[in-house]
Amino acid sequence: MQRLRFPKSARLLKPAEFDRVFKKRTSASDGLIIVYAAFGESEPPRLGLTVSRKCGNAVVRNRWKRSLREAFRLVQHELPRHLDLIVLPRRGAAPDVARLQNSLLKLTSKLSNKLSAKRADVKRADKEPKS
Repeated sequence: MQRLRFPKSARLLKPAEFDRVFKKRTSASDGLIIVYAAFGESEPPRLGLTVSRKCGNAVVRNRWKRSLREAFRLVQHELPRHLDLIVLPRRGAAPDVARLQNSLLKLTSKLSNKLSAKRADVKRADKEPKS
């Protein structure tokens, strides 16, 4: 049985880590959340949260954060490896852990494919002879 913990090592904590992920400009979304992703150095995926005041008052924002952390905690072992994720809730959506789990799985899979394709394009461009 795998431990379903959410230690500090599974979180994005520093502003520089958030900036690196946002700088990649690789995102996917559905009606519930927007997910930004970048390849990271650590093996397990890591999560960063950005919940703005547009989502609601402090009670609503904290509910979003708790729900997002719980959804990530439950599916983190099924997510692609070496990904740093930043999750933003959509305005007007309601936090539901089961729906968030499905969204995280679907969107991170899509983002992993996007990032792998970008990486392959960069490698291909490096190998082409320059004229």
